Amino acid sequence: MAENCEMTVENGILTIKIDLKKEFGLSTSGKTIMIGTTRGNASIPTMPDNFKIGVNCYKYPDRK
Repeated sequence: MAENCEMTVENGILTIKIDLKKEFGLSTSGKTIMIGTTRGNASIPTMPDNFKIGVNCYKYPDRK
């Protein structure tokens, strides 16, 4: 499911952790490097199923 994207809920506060040092290769378009993703909309842990979130963290490759 999610890659390098950890979610926790504490006292009604959603916290998302993404290790910015990791990379998962190029995006589908090949224009960016994927860092973390929920791979579309994902359920939020411990919340009712109607709570969803979608996260993509990426960077542009260094220009040569």
